[in-house]
Amino acid sequence: MIKIGIYGYGNLGKGVELAVCRNEDMELVGVFTRRDPASVKTVTGAPVYAADRAEDFAEEIDVMILCGGSASDLPEMTPALARLFNVVDSFDTHARIPEHFAKVDQAALRTDHTALISAGWDPGLFSLARLYMNAALPEGKDYTFWGRGVSQGHSDAIRRIPGVKDARQYTVPVPEAVARVRAGENPELTTREKHTRECYVVAEEGADKALIEKQIKEMPNYFADYDTSVTFITQEEMNRSHRGLPHGGQVIRCGSTGAKNEHRHVLEFSLKLDSNPEFTGSVLAACARAVTRMYSREIYGCKTLFDVAPADLSILSPEQIRASLL
Repeated sequence: MIKIGIYGYGNLGKGVELAVCRNEDMELVGVFTRRDPASVKTVTGAPVYAADRAEDFAEEIDVMILCGGSASDLPEMTPALARLFNVVDSFDTHARIPEHFAKVDQAALRTDHTALISAGWDPGLFSLARLYMNAALPEGKDYTFWGRGVSQGHSDAIRRIPGVKDARQYTVPVPEAVARVRAGENPELTTREKHTRECYVVAEEGADKALIEKQIKEMPNYFADYDTSVTFITQEEMNRSHRGLPHGGQVIRCGSTGAKNEHRHVLEFSLKLDSNPEFTGSVLAACARAVTRMYSREIYGCKTLFDVAPADLSILSPEQIRASLL
């Protein structure tokens, strides 16, 4: 049995908890939280411990799955815990992945641990789709569209702004852009031309809404490069109309083959998710399996899904995989 720990217990932590229960080769040791453990009730009744007690479980946990936010949690959390555990995280600030990788790699190598960062679906499964498509069609262009759906990372980034009580951010593809790509036009599209961002915010009483809106729209790596709308609503409306966490998107590559590039090809990998955190948690659980196997082969340091053998993600044996999936 692969013994799993969950560090952080928000929506993603609950998704991981549910995913672990569906994997027969995994056992959840416990959930670690920065809140008062007595105030946290897990979905499955798993035990809850204070985050500062995690080190006490270093010998009991095979993989710690980190469920903090990318804006401020994971840049510090992952390197710190990679010194104590094999870890998996879902760091999704694309522009800062090389920097995050270097810090985690240094920490994990120091104590011979294996760390897999930026797992999930983008970065993650979409990253693999881009790699496979580029390998098959070296002549072409990649396009990635997200949504319409709730971005957990972007929503979390808004909630970190002083004066924000609650927030949901929807990423919305521009329909005209998607249609042009699927038609094989290979258009040149700016970041702003591909997506818009819709933000629904509950402000704390007395908060400066104009300042909050300004901070959102000017936030680098999140909103500054997009047409962004900010709508202030009540907590009651948030609870009524924005409770779900759907998401999805497409990776599309338009390429060509032939002596004169006369044959056009459009490759597409898409997802439509009722629950972003539950699906992301399922990917993280599979990645924890891969980390355990890599660690057993003394493959230490920081890795991404590009470094994982596909078979290491599956509970099936190599023989079963060849017979049923090849």
